[in-house]
Amino acid sequence: MCEFGLISVTPSSYLQHEQWISQEYLWHILTDVSNAQPTATIHQDVKPSNIFLCSSNTRSAHYPRVVLGDFGCAISLTGIEDEPSDGLEGFFGSELPCPDNGLAEEPDEKLREKLVGICGDKWSEGAICCRDEQLNALSSNLKRAESIISACPACKENFFNLFCTFTCSPDQSLFVNVTKTVPKGDKLLVTELDSLISNGYGSGFYDSCRDVKFGATNGKAMDLIGGGAKNFTQFLKFLGDKKPFGSPFQLNFPRPNAEDFPDMKAMDNTPKPCNSTDEKYRCACVDCAASCPELPKVSEVEECHVGVLPCLSFAAILVYSILLGLLIVAVSGHVAYRKHAQSRHERMRLLQDSAPSDDEDEGDMVHNAGMLDRPQRNYRLNNWCDTAFSKLGRLSAKFPAITIGSCVAVVLVLSLGWTKFAVETDPVRLWVSPTSAAAEEKAFFDANFGPFFRAQQAFLVNDTSPSGPGPVLSYDTLRWWFDVESQVQRLKSVRGGHTFDDVCYKPTGDACVVQSLSGYFGGTFSNVDRDTWQDDLMACADTPVNCLPDFQQPLNPKLLFGGWNETILDAEALIVTWVVSNHAEGSGAVERAMDWEESLKGLLLAVQGEAKDRGLRLSFNTEISLEQELNKSTNTDAKIVVISYIIMFIYASFALSSTGLSWKSLFHNPANMFVQSKFMLGSVGIAIVLMSVSASVGLFSFFGLKVTLIIAEVIPFFVLAVGVDNIFLIVHEFERVNVSHADYQIPERVAKALGRMGPSILLSGLTETVAFALGTVVGMPAVRNFAAYAAGAVFINALLQVTMFVSVLALNQKRVEARRADCVPCIQIRRADAAGVNGGVAFGSNEDGFLQRFVHKTYAPFLLGKNVKVAVFVFFITIFAAAIALFPEVELGLDQRIAIPSDSYPIPYFNDLYAYFDAGPPVYFVTRELNVTERSHQQQLCGRFSTCNEFSLANVLEQERKRPEVSYIADSTASWLDDYFTWLNPSLDECCVDGTQACFEGCNPPWNITLSGMPEGEEFISYLQRWIKSPTTSECPLAGQAAYGQALVIDSDRLTINASHFRTSHTPLHSQEDFINAYKAARRIADDISARTGTAVFPYSKFYIFFDQYTSIVDTSFALIGAALAIILTISSALLGSLRTGAVVTTTVIMIVADIVGTMSLAGVSLNAVLLVNLVICVGIGVEFCAHIARAFMFPDTAIMEKAQNKFRGRDARAWTALVNVGGSVVSGITITKFLGVAVLAFTRSKIFEIYYFRIWLALVLFASTHALVFLPVALSLFGGEGYIDPESDGGLEQDLAARRHLLPDDDYDSDDY
Repeated sequence: MCEFGLISVTPSSYLQHEQWISQEYLWHILTDVSNAQPTATIHQDVKPSNIFLCSSNTRSAHYPRVVLGDFGCAISLTGIEDEPSDGLEGFFGSELPCPDNGLAEEPDEKLREKLVGICGDKWSEGAICCRDEQLNALSSNLKRAESIISACPACKENFFNLFCTFTCSPDQSLFVNVTKTVPKGDKLLVTELDSLISNGYGSGFYDSCRDVKFGATNGKAMDLIGGGAKNFTQFLKFLGDKKPFGSPFQLNFPRPNAEDFPDMKAMDNTPKPCNSTDEKYRCACVDCAASCPELPKVSEVEECHVGVLPCLSFAAILVYSILLGLLIVAVSGHVAYRKHAQSRHERMRLLQDSAPSDDEDEGDMVHNAGMLDRPQRNYRLNNWCDTAFSKLGRLSAKFPAITIGSCVAVVLVLSLGWTKFAVETDPVRLWVSPTSAAAEEKAFFDANFGPFFRAQQAFLVNDTSPSGPGPVLSYDTLRWWFDVESQVQRLKSVRGGHTFDDVCYKPTGDACVVQSLSGYFGGTFSNVDRDTWQDDLMACADTPVNCLPDFQQPLNPKLLFGGWNETILDAEALIVTWVVSNHAEGSGAVERAMDWEESLKGLLLAVQGEAKDRGLRLSFNTEISLEQELNKSTNTDAKIVVISYIIMFIYASFALSSTGLSWKSLFHNPANMFVQSKFMLGSVGIAIVLMSVSASVGLFSFFGLKVTLIIAEVIPFFVLAVGVDNIFLIVHEFERVNVSHADYQIPERVAKALGRMGPSILLSGLTETVAFALGTVVGMPAVRNFAAYAAGAVFINALLQVTMFVSVLALNQKRVEARRADCVPCIQIRRADAAGVNGGVAFGSNEDGFLQRFVHKTYAPFLLGKNVKVAVFVFFITIFAAAIALFPEVELGLDQRIAIPSDSYPIPYFNDLYAYFDAGPPVYFVTRELNVTERSHQQQLCGRFSTCNEFSLANVLEQERKRPEVSYIADSTASWLDDYFTWLNPSLDECCVDGTQACFEGCNPPWNITLSGMPEGEEFISYLQRWIKSPTTSECPLAGQAAYGQALVIDSDRLTINASHFRTSHTPLHSQEDFINAYKAARRIADDISARTGTAVFPYSKFYIFFDQYTSIVDTSFALIGAALAIILTISSALLGSLRTGAVVTTTVIMIVADIVGTMSLAGVSLNAVLLVNLVICVGIGVEFCAHIARAFMFPDTAIMEKAQNKFRGRDARAWTALVNVGGSVVSGITITKFLGVAVLAFTRSKIFEIYYFRIWLALVLFASTHALVFLPVALSLFGGEGYIDPESDGGLEQDLAARRHLLPDDDYDSDDY
């Protein structure tokens, strides 16, 4: 008695109680049903009404026992009789033949027709040794093989010929010998036999099938029909081995020899080669290496080397060695000549009287030989600039309110453009020109196939043990991870309540794509058996087509496991990818996807803790992670910008105050400090910098140029560095004029100060502005927009400094002379001295005074000594040559790990991606506007048919796959056209079917490998639309819905294909160099296909858009920097009045930039758009370091030049004057301000700021200051042009750039000191 009754009532019982039937319950019932039949009995009528559930004698306390009823239709196995001719060794075995030594017979017409249908026309005549039952078995077995090898006619022909000959040849007795039989009733059944196959046929047979691909798995057919055989003997052994679902008997293929087989002769038919000249048997390139065209050797631009050295490095060392050798020869010759001349002079003196004769005139002693060569010419352009700036300064000082108001009004008007302010964060629109090929191709791909999927990927890694990494897979880990994936499936987004099912990518329309090992088990842990899960997993990994997930595409184990060599069970990492559909930017679908991704990020962050508790580590990345972390980096760096401005304000305020407040006046009357300080002036200077940035941003935002992160991070630093220098220049010159022309009115003093400093500001500002403006011609938006904003900010800043700041300076001087307090001018400090407190040594200038004395009494005379100049020249040329030699070591790229904060959660993910992900990104070769309905165009694309063009798209890609070291192509191409035509093959009767008949059954001409009779025109489109909608199943893996549902854009009206793609994948890419080379290789391959076929083809992969810049960035860098240097040469030569001096300045800037580039290779800085922006900055700031010394050289101050030592003449005297005049100022006014701004960057958390700004700018400060203070004076003294009279040089004190100070009394320059 079964208490629970029939199983048919169980579902209704559960439904009544609103409960679900568990999977474990169902599996228990099915298992018991399979075991409920009595031994040697077949029930034949198993149905719910015959299945009873009982509570007694159960295998489990939780589940009932199954009992079968109604055995009325059952049969006993003992009642089955043997067949009259052949027999079965067991019930579930295949039929075994009986030995038959009879003669071959002529078959009847029906049997002949069947034989010819199976084995071909050559069997249309002659006697045979097979019966109808054997032909039926032969047909069934060959049909199974045909679905695997039909793509290669030669392999199919040889395969069929082998077994047709073995089964039906009238000469069987010559090469077939029965070696073992077993009795079955009154008959004998054959269980083992030998078949002699010649070595020639066996080898040719194997070679014809060796490379055949099985389209469903993209693997080799030999793995299925030959067990992965490596030679023909292994192949034949696998075919002959007895298997439950293979050969019913053991078929041996011994090697023929006369001793062992004296009366037998091996079957020696001629095998069809896969590269047969007969199109009927010729196999496609993808299935036959011998049929493939030989691609020309890739003529890559190989790096030129001389031995182990790159040619550029070798050339730099060679040229340097030659120049050094010539210099040594020249110096040695000069020393030898000087000694000879001195010796000759001594001999001449011995021949003359020691006392002068009465008629000799000794003449007057020349007190200062340098003044004999002082400039005597005027330079009109300089005089005109001097006059113009003097007038501008006078007007600004006379009408400060109008000037300040006008400047503020203009800035406010320009800042109105902030209403159109927008920040560009999309990397695609940052680094790729919208008119570039990569951008246009991405737009075409997105428009036709949809934007590339949004991938969410996680790595579960077992590397936390102190003993090192270990296998990540275990039964308990799988159970936990299946639960994690279940949580992801059920996860609802916080804002919209969206689930993964709402946003995922569904190629078949109903199943989401999740690339995980859970797909091998149907996505449910109940299918994971504790005892057999390892074997099950191995079997699925070996043959993924047998373990299809819900979305019906095989799961490549390389996408699921990482860190394994021999077996996936040793994998150190488990990889899971959730694929989300992508849509047009700004659409509601994308917003929903981003909403769900945000929730996924929160879930996986929590799962990281669970993994840690299990001794594992989880890293992950979502599609929104990178952009979020980039913005996080920007927010962090904003603090650094603010701190830099504060430090610069404090330094500027104290340094500017030191110019007007002396120790003498401070000790005399401390109240002077409140009047003479310049905190307000420093604040205005900083405010002007901010105003110029605001105006530039507003101006270009109005015209639609979006602000980039580079602009937001760099422009404030850059303009601050440049602007503060000019403020020092103007204020210190004005303080000098206050002393030298104290009786002048304030506007006149301002006019003289600006007239003197204006041309220097013009020289540096103009060269910087024009140099940056050149960057706007670059198509890369990040560089172009930066160049525009930088040029605008520098230009506006310079205008505001020579107008608004000059007006504020005049007002500040009025405040000082009225004895009003700084910052609070409404308060008058009556105890302060009158305006004449400027005498004495300035407050806080002890260091400057020491520096000034050191420059003019020690440093300048030492530097300009002849021997020292030679040493300096050799030293800097050595550094320059070494830097050029390091150029080839500079790498290209920008690692994503650098672009985000160092503590960002995607950092471990990118590390794991490079370490464990052993599959390359997919790449698509896209065709545009190709009428594939025409046979000629079909032949340009296809690869699996004998009449495909030799260099068709599929054939070229297959050949490129065979040389991955240069093509970076790893997998066979998924060719939609080949799979579509194969799908039409009537022998695949589960694919294209009309009712009960295959689509192409009975067509004339029939479906064949030569494409003859294949559909064209309207018929092509009709079948194609059916194929693209056909669901991919295990019975028909060639159906197009899953694999190609979004690979085609069909225009049924015009009977054409607007766009299609052919999918393959790259080799694993683990470095920036790999990505760049893969992109270049894909571009080369597509261009080659286009040239050979005349079809427009381009490559596309998601990462290409980010690496397009590297195809031209080296040329772009040289062109941009070269153009900037040409502008510098032109402007500096014009404003300095000397091409020679302009060339010296330009050469110095070249050396500065070259030294920085050489340092990049040592500092681990790679070349990319970010660095290109910085190199442009280096050019501009390098000019600023050099311009003021160069101008002081060309327009020397007469008062300083009068103090030059007697041994300096000509260019040496002017170089000494320039160093004394502005050398200390370059240190205190330029170098220190730059260093303070750069030093703050050392504390940034952003890796990109630390590498691309701190390291580069620190190198800039070091190289620019040393070149300006050491190399440039020496170079000017050797190669500088003729000088000019300075119109403002009227005996005033020395000109200063950063800290103008009073010259020491004349007695300090007494010649006796030297």
